[in-house]
Amino acid sequence: MNTRDTAVGARTLKRLRRSRGWSLAGLARALTGTATRLGLPLAAPTTGVQRSVARWENSAAPVRPGHHYQLLLAHLYARGPDGTPQLGPGSDFAELLTALAHHGESDRQLADLRTVVTRTVTTGNGSLLALLGPHTQATVSGALADPGRTDAGLLDTLHAAVDTANQHVGSLPFVRLHLLLSPVVETCRRLLTRDVPAPLLPGLHTVAAQTFTLAGRIAFETHDDAASRALYAAATEAADRLPTWRRAVVHMSHALVTLHSAPGTDAARALVEAAVRDARTGDSPAVRGRAHALHAEIAARSGHRHQALTALSLARYDIDDGPTDDPSNAGFSSAHLRGFEGLCTLHTGDAATAETHFAGAAAALTRPRDRLQRAIITTDQALARIRSGDPAAGTALLHTCADEISATGGRVPALRLRRARHALRPWHGERFVAELDDHLLTMC
Repeated sequence: MNTRDTAVGARTLKRLRRSRGWSLAGLARALTGTATRLGLPLAAPTTGVQRSVARWENSAAPVRPGHHYQLLLAHLYARGPDGTPQLGPGSDFAELLTALAHHGESDRQLADLRTVVTRTVTTGNGSLLALLGPHTQATVSGALADPGRTDAGLLDTLHAAVDTANQHVGSLPFVRLHLLLSPVVETCRRLLTRDVPAPLLPGLHTVAAQTFTLAGRIAFETHDDAASRALYAAATEAADRLPTWRRAVVHMSHALVTLHSAPGTDAARALVEAAVRDARTGDSPAVRGRAHALHAEIAARSGHRHQALTALSLARYDIDDGPTDDPSNAGFSSAHLRGFEGLCTLHTGDAATAETHFAGAAAALTRPRDRLQRAIITTDQALARIRSGDPAAGTALLHTCADEISATGGRVPALRLRRARHALRPWHGERFVAELDDHLLTMC
């Protein structure tokens, strides 16, 4: 991708809009309406959407639409002005995919976009529910038409879909996970507005909180921070009716993405403190331990070493001495805690000890679900090596990190990799740094 390509993409998007007779505000209203119809509402007001449209079409400095907007644009242009599906060569939909390709979007994302839109548009109702299996789609549609038909089996099906998406974090690109989870998000949103039988409400709130939390994380990973914030707000609202440890889980996930998407640590600290309060009154030692570990990280990042050590001690107690019948099935283990110990030690100035913690944590995190966390920890381990005075060894590890980031598309390890590369500036003339830069260029 180069400046000329992106300018072509910007001009194509402008030509598409004008061919429909839309002003910038008109397209913004159309996108907002499409988002509402699909059950994927935009967090930004129409004026904010209009500014985004203008940025996409600015041929001097074009910005690629985020994946949330790409999905909405695809649904919008998949139908002609008369409302009939038009997906073939020469259609506005095909032109949109070409424009996104000029903007630098990956072939895999474009293929996924074509698949999801083709399936939903050609079913006749244009709903993301078309991405569910035929039996599940029929069951969901029946429950939406008559909420009294909602049963535990439907909630179990939705929970299984969320669990499947969650298990694939780290093994599937986040844009694919977004498409996998979107129909479940839509279903939960619709059911929450219906008169579902009272005995099923706790189960509905549980699966909704889990769905919105994971969707918020995925939106963050795909750089759609506005959608992420809206989903976390929905998750918090759903969790308010549940045991406090479940609300703590929402707060912790929200805190992690806030830490990496908002300046400073104040906003993340407030969420972590709320998570600690909820976790302490809950029945899950694993959730309590993770909340204390996050509290330690925030303290260490702020330079409060004693506070960080105290929180780590509490986390270690929760993980090592808590009961085995934890209701959360949170998967927060001693290996995960070692990663936090390394991070806190790194931030408080002992890089050599931090490197040992990171190495132990990375070696112990072997499940496919741990792949993303292992990439984060390994990138931090590389930074610890650099700060310990061994930049060549740290750089060698960063090559592995770069490969993992390319495979997973993780936003947090990419941010950590950028920080580690910044730490290599004193050695910018060395061959090993030039080789790393060449490797990183292949990721662009």
